[in-house]
Amino acid sequence: MKIAVVGTGYVGLVTGTCFAETGNSVTCVDIDVNKVESLRNGKITIYEPGLEILFKHNLAAGRLNFTTNLAEGIKGAQIIFLALPTPPGEDGSADLKYILKVADDLGPLLDQFTVLVDKSTVPVGTAELVRERVIKGAKVEFDVVSNPEFLREGVAVDDFMKPDRVVIGTSNDKAAKLMYRLYQPLLKDDTQFVVMDERSAEMTKYAANAFLAAKITFMNEIANLCEKVGANVEDVRKGIGSDHRIGAKFLNAGIGYGGSCFPKDVQALARTSADFDYKFQMLESVMAVNAEQKTKMVKAITNHFGEDLTGKKIALWGLAFKPYTDDIREAPSLENIRELTARGASIVAYDAEGAENVKRLLGDQIGYANSMYEAADGADCVLVVTEWPEFRTPDFGQISSLLKNKLIFDGRNMYELEQMAELGYTYHSIGRKVING
Repeated sequence: MKIAVVGTGYVGLVTGTCFAETGNSVTCVDIDVNKVESLRNGKITIYEPGLEILFKHNLAAGRLNFTTNLAEGIKGAQIIFLALPTPPGEDGSADLKYILKVADDLGPLLDQFTVLVDKSTVPVGTAELVRERVIKGAKVEFDVVSNPEFLREGVAVDDFMKPDRVVIGTSNDKAAKLMYRLYQPLLKDDTQFVVMDERSAEMTKYAANAFLAAKITFMNEIANLCEKVGANVEDVRKGIGSDHRIGAKFLNAGIGYGGSCFPKDVQALARTSADFDYKFQMLESVMAVNAEQKTKMVKAITNHFGEDLTGKKIALWGLAFKPYTDDIREAPSLENIRELTARGASIVAYDAEGAENVKRLLGDQIGYANSMYEAADGADCVLVVTEWPEFRTPDFGQISSLLKNKLIFDGRNMYELEQMAELGYTYHSIGRKVING
């Protein structure tokens, strides 16, 4: 099948590459000339485990192509995916200007029945808005489908190739059948292919992300209470996670959620609720708690050293919002850097993938190390903000010799309390007692 993908960010590039892997002819369109040139030359522009191998394979096979020309990119395409940014506006609502601009441009270019697919996360009613824009210039039949993505950064390729479900929002049987043909190679059985109306599909994506964000936030609230009452949140997590009604996923206490999806989508759903004169009180609490949780370790650091951190060097382990990605959007690391440097601390950070993106954002406001050990050299303490696997089993003998103090502030509960006590560390974590070495 011939398909086009407009936008080559995380969602667009994964979508285009994975559909090419299933034998389709895919052309990705982007207005960024430099990005398109890089992709044409085989240089992938995002870090996502497993993606580069598929990308280069399909590029070499001629099934994956890139262009800046929209008319050229969609020529002959039966399905066109819109995978464009929907950044939050000042009021928290999703900004649809990129999607609607492309919708305006697409109408006159369509020359056969085409399914236009909203792949971006968009507010309820967006499919109708896109349809209204396209129909102004269209001379052929088309349909607008909502097909929200459920990709987790770090495992996006696996999520795409082995989906839990594929949600299709359309009232058009012809469009639904075409979408089924496209996705059928990825489905274990037909029950994974869920068809509903467009508005319900749009709401499904927001509801899923808002629920997961609320689950994370609930566990962080439990962790904060555990600290007050003397309970261990890790034991509580195991106790409730074994209940099949709750499940074990998204129950890890920490310093809040970040990334490109949860913050934006929770905010947008709250804004949609307000637009329809409904106060979604739970979402308001989720956002407030998460904002405070991000800098929870700053309070622990200032309680230890005092509010004035002038002269203190802090080794920051982790910059990306989660492991296995270079994405720093809404990353807790950024809030911690801002709060700590405002108090006079100097930061030396290490992250396997996210450092270059932070350099572009912050420049020399902080230092950058080539390893966790280099970051710890001469530091007054370590602050763990991203749960990269390499941080789980460091050489603590080496770390102890490098640090000025055997002091760790762990925002991701990477280490066992007994281990830290045996090693003689003063150890602060989330929802557990403080170990005083």
